Amino acid sequence: MLIEQYPWLLEPSLPTIIIRTVLAIVCAGIIGFDRDYHGAPAGFRTHILVCLGAMLAMTTGEFAHLYLGGADPSRIGAQVISGIGFLGAGTIIVTGRRRISGLTTAAGLWASACVGLAIGVGFYEGAIVGTLAILFTENILKHVSIAIRHANKTFEAVVHLEPDEEEHPEE
Repeated sequence: MLIEQYPWLLEPSLPTIIIRTVLAIVCAGIIGFDRDYHGAPAGFRTHILVCLGAMLAMTTGEFAHLYLGGADPSRIGAQVISGIGFLGAGTIIVTGRRRISGLTTAAGLWASACVGLAIGVGFYEGAIVGTLAILFTENILKHVSIAIRHANKTFEAVVHLEPDEEEHPEE
């Protein structure tokens, strides 16, 4: 196991926060890429933001447990999960054409709440790295997400150019 070989990975230090942040972006990015490719409303950036927020919440709980004396590290994450959902739900809009908007906004609010938890407990390194990762996801990765959707639409357009045998049976 990786942690047995490198026990310092369990400590909430700047190198481990960076490693956790990169891992959260990569893992959630793979999931989100797939969702974007298939046209799901919650795609690349939304999955990354949710993963980053959860990582920050749990790392903040770990920090509080180790350095602030005996706090249950899971309580912070549990409260964030249940609480921010109500605020996020208010930003999600379903239009008349069955289009959903506001998911990335809801995820961004949720991730920002987790940054606030980190700052509130004095976990400044986690908050700074998390903020930079959220800004990176919201601004830079937006272009990747747009390119994914564009590539998917181009693929669908090429596929639909060929006649469908069921709609146009040969006579």
